[in-house]
Amino acid sequence: MTAGALDVEVAVVGAGVVGLAIAQRLAREGRTVAVIERHEGMARESSSHNSGVVHAAIYYERGSLKHRLCWEGNARTYEWCEAHGVAVRRTGKLIVALAEEERGGLDALYRQAAANAVRGLQRLTAAEARAFEPHVPAVEAIWSPSTGVVDAFALARSYEAEARAHGALIVYRHELAGAERVAGGFALSLRDGGGARPGLRCAALVNSAGLRAPEVAALLGYPLDGGAYADVAVPVLRQAVNRGRYYDIVDAAAARLVSRPVYPLPEHRAGGLGLHLTVDTDGGAHLGPSAEWLDDGALLDYRHPDDGWRAEFLRCGRRLLPALRDDQIAPGQVGYRPKLQRPGEEQADFLLWHDRGYVHLGGIESPGLTASLPLADEVAAVLR
Repeated sequence: MTAGALDVEVAVVGAGVVGLAIAQRLAREGRTVAVIERHEGMARESSSHNSGVVHAAIYYERGSLKHRLCWEGNARTYEWCEAHGVAVRRTGKLIVALAEEERGGLDALYRQAAANAVRGLQRLTAAEARAFEPHVPAVEAIWSPSTGVVDAFALARSYEAEARAHGALIVYRHELAGAERVAGGFALSLRDGGGARPGLRCAALVNSAGLRAPEVAALLGYPLDGGAYADVAVPVLRQAVNRGRYYDIVDAAAARLVSRPVYPLPEHRAGGLGLHLTVDTDGGAHLGPSAEWLDDGALLDYRHPDDGWRAEFLRCGRRLLPALRDDQIAPGQVGYRPKLQRPGEEQADFLLWHDRGYVHLGGIESPGLTASLPLADEVAAVLR
């Protein structure tokens, strides 16, 4: 295949917030870009089923991709939202110790956050924490003023608009059915909603498929458990899936008891940051997410499947808001996180791996939303 036979220079698989951030970045460089998305619209999976928090790089190993890109993305997300009219609130965030025995964990977390140069970080006494959130029984807290909340769907929409404005083609209701290396790049086979199988030829292929990233890699023959392939050392590409349920605080008076995200100490080995309180850009309040490891191949159902977690959510919610009543919460959204971490392990970093024009983004969970613009820059750099 010659360069003249290309349909586009770069094909991006996945129109989530990261895929669309990449598309707009490459399109603004003057590249021809096509985004392939199997759903009927953008941000239908992980991008829009989360807490919508603009993270501050508190939790991640110093120097890791999660640390570096989240730290940079924190400021850039606010700048982008202000420039593009995306709803965002710089609420700040409290991480609280709720009992004397949790002070040590808060000490360790503060040291990690300080090493990561988190902007404006402060330790708060119980009285200082109560000045921020009077209804939260903190014995001590960490204050992160640069944390906030964003309308994740609106952020994705703004990336899509910028990509289109610079000539990118966004192809919805098309699933990647096949991919192979050919001379000069890649030949892709797509499947549309009517069963037709159009083809697409590209010089570079960016796998930003989120939960389905391993499936895309497998189409090209990469071993998902890592190892040698065509004289290339392949990292582990296989992902685990972790489900996060939410409960909404549906009573308006109860929702007003909290005005910013409030987090307990993280539970990294369980797969999350602990079941926490968040607010959204419209003033709603939510509890979650849970952290439930799923078996490989489990059905991903975005409906709240049952009300069986109510007691656990109420118990955790009452630790943060003791006045919370059972009739003030109701099942909310469900999200799924693609994880390179396995159950019982410590958290894993993002994976950004490049092989001869193929770029693989693996384990793009939190803080992927916050890191989306720097992640896009990283992809643009490796493709150069």
